[in-house]
Amino acid sequence: MSGFQERFLSLYKSRWLVFVAAMWLQSWAGIGYLFGSISPVIKSSLNYNQKQVAMLGVAKDLGDCVGFLTGILCEILPIWGALLVGAALNLVGYGVVGLVVIGQLPVLPLWAMCVLIFVGTNGETYFNTVSLVSCVQNFPKSRGPVVGILKGFAGLSGAILTQIYAVIHSPNHASLIFMVAVGPSLVAVGLMFIVRPVGGHKQVRPSDGRNFTLVYGVCLLLAAYLMGVMVVQDLVDLSEAVITIFTVILIVILLVPIVIPISLSFGPEQKPPEEEALLPGPQTNEPGKSQLDTDEVILSEMEDEKPKEVDMLPAPERQKRIAQLQSRLLQAAAEGAVRVKRRRGPHRGEDFTLTQALIKADFWLLFMSMVLGSGSGLTVIDNLGQMSQSLGYDNSHIFVSLISIWNFLGRVGGGYISEIIVRDHAYPRPAALAVFQLIMAVGHLFIGMGWPGSMYVGTLLVGLGYGAHWAVVPATASELFGLRNFGALYNFITLANPVGTLVFSSLIASRIYDYEAEKQAHGGHLHNIGSLVSNVLNAGGSLKCEGYICFFLTSIIMAGFCIVAAGSCMFLVFRTRVVYANLYGKSSTTRVQ
Repeated sequence: MSGFQERFLSLYKSRWLVFVAAMWLQSWAGIGYLFGSISPVIKSSLNYNQKQVAMLGVAKDLGDCVGFLTGILCEILPIWGALLVGAALNLVGYGVVGLVVIGQLPVLPLWAMCVLIFVGTNGETYFNTVSLVSCVQNFPKSRGPVVGILKGFAGLSGAILTQIYAVIHSPNHASLIFMVAVGPSLVAVGLMFIVRPVGGHKQVRPSDGRNFTLVYGVCLLLAAYLMGVMVVQDLVDLSEAVITIFTVILIVILLVPIVIPISLSFGPEQKPPEEEALLPGPQTNEPGKSQLDTDEVILSEMEDEKPKEVDMLPAPERQKRIAQLQSRLLQAAAEGAVRVKRRRGPHRGEDFTLTQALIKADFWLLFMSMVLGSGSGLTVIDNLGQMSQSLGYDNSHIFVSLISIWNFLGRVGGGYISEIIVRDHAYPRPAALAVFQLIMAVGHLFIGMGWPGSMYVGTLLVGLGYGAHWAVVPATASELFGLRNFGALYNFITLANPVGTLVFSSLIASRIYDYEAEKQAHGGHLHNIGSLVSNVLNAGGSLKCEGYICFFLTSIIMAGFCIVAAGSCMFLVFRTRVVYANLYGKSSTTRVQ
């Protein structure tokens, strides 16, 4: 019995169990991506115009991305406490919104609805922060794949929740809001004692490569399955029993990765795990300073003391000479013979505080590329309901689900491709992001043109490009500015989303949409008589725009800014070539100074 208990304890402490549980949590955490399905219900129930809906979208994006309090609470509270706070915020925010929409509570002013949307979506930041910080610390040498997979499941949650909602099959679409309020909260409470750092850098096994391959296989299977299910359900009128079977299969696929930690803990005995060298545990020599900090300062001194001819030696001899010099410097420092220089601040590739990162041009280049690229992509996601309606599609749920799937594949693929770039070629990771931003630009053009079937192509390209941002950018930030304050850095970078949607959605897209809708309603830009009658009879004066013209100019503007974002990424690539060469180069032995 003791042997079983040891194996069960090993399972509970397994970093792979944490990773799998984080994937499940993220599968319910992307509640903001359902806004395209929720917004038409809110708009029709409360007689909002497109500008008012856009303000709700900005509030949602702020709630999804303003995580400063999240970062503070995650440091003060235990992990389970942070997840509990997130679950409570999600339940209260969207729960009250649902009660207002169905008429159980009086209609609230727009600012109050924005506050509720902000509070409800802010719970998602707790789920994301806990998942990412825990798993990046547990897998410090696999940051690209881990971030890509976790953020991928968050992006895919829109399609997953849509499929689960299809089982409910409620004629009242407001019930989707209640599912968003209750479902993620229950999942977070159920997993709050599992998702946490477990010292995973000490659990390296030879089978880790195969395990990541299995996870990637599950990701591709899940995306392909959801794609097929969505297409079938859109083309064929299925019975409730068939839809339920589809959903059960979906849940089974989500459960498949649990075989990894179970097999590691209860399978045949394997070689003892080897500790990863990237994050050794600190051993304090003096209050507030770890041995790692002291060694890094001394070893940076070594760069000044190293003879120039050392760099000209063959790699094996150069490494031997550097190791000897390191040993002498450490011994001399211990004896007080060397005065270690105190640097003014960290260099790229070391641990930055948020304040230190904010004064670096590299950080702002990364941030601005997120504003332009990710902000334009999220604008499409938030306005999918109105975009699809303007082009004559009756069911916007299919596009919400499709872009969720492409978003997922973009995150997983972005993490995988960028990891190949840095591991195999020691080339800066943002190069992959620049390519995806150019792909997004093409997607915006397809949506703006409004050709037959262009929404399918446009959502594919924009979804891939948007998703790649959330795999590449957090991993890049951790490489350039360190892991120690990754939570604060990540939560600041997420502010790019609301900044981008404030500009693209609230100031550009909604104003152009309402302008074109008003012109159509008054015959200034009339396509047909039916269009005029439809807009004039629209209850409460909440005008609808029809035709590609509704989002044409907006799409052209966003395509242009995606090209600018790609240029910013390539400038960042130029600035950080040496950093990545030292971090991932095969002959690299020291940090970049």
